[in-house]
Amino acid sequence: MKTLLAILCTLLAALPASATLVTRTIAYEHAGVKLAGYLAYDDAKTGHGKIPGVLVVHEWWGLNDHARGRAEQLAKLGYVAFALDMYGAGQSTTDAKQAGQLAGQFYGSPLMAARAQAGLDQLLGTGLVDPARVAAIGYCFGGSTVQALAYSGAPLAGIVSFHGGLIPVPADAAAKTRAKILICNGGADGFVPAKDIDAFIVAMNAGKFDYQFISYAGAVHAFTNPAADQLAAANGLQGKIGYNATADRRSWAHLQGFFSEIFAKKD
Repeated sequence: MKTLLAILCTLLAALPASATLVTRTIAYEHAGVKLAGYLAYDDAKTGHGKIPGVLVVHEWWGLNDHARGRAEQLAKLGYVAFALDMYGAGQSTTDAKQAGQLAGQFYGSPLMAARAQAGLDQLLGTGLVDPARVAAIGYCFGGSTVQALAYSGAPLAGIVSFHGGLIPVPADAAAKTRAKILICNGGADGFVPAKDIDAFIVAMNAGKFDYQFISYAGAVHAFTNPAADQLAAANGLQGKIGYNATADRRSWAHLQGFFSEIFAKKD
């Protein structure tokens, strides 16, 4: 009987630990502003050494269910994800005017990259993340933010911008940027004009950046957010923002392929 019990205990010990999604709010501060981000990871993955980490930057609506949900999706893929807070106190809005005011303070300002760096510091400070395998992803305003973070010289293996505005590439960015770049853009996104795309590609080629620019036919702004149609109706933005399930699925698949490449361990 004791032998049978010992065998059963051995077999149970050999079984993989059941995965548990761990989520919690992380309070932190930057430039006197109290912030509250959202951490997500699978504790079955973090028990075997440090793993890749992903910083998630929200849309101009603020830290909401969309950003938190993406962090949880990334955790289920085996990453440690931290959805940062750009505005303070984890606040969010569904009013486009207020969202524009909240986001407006960051465009063209060093504050955009600095506030994002504060979130990156929180992710790295968890002690769960391999610092050589860290990426940042962002949506709309967040897509612009991860570009600014990469151009600042942040220690990132890569960034992914989903329907983000294309910010001007600084003159010194080529020398400072460590990240590979993936831009996932809606082919019918009126908020990203052709002149901005042209300027971006010229700058990328001139600086010899490692970049990919993927356009999804028919997709308008905010194509990854299932709540985009409701937000459009509430703010008079029908036809300008909207969810596109095909573009959402394809861009998420492109993210996974990109991460497989940039997070691959070197021999």
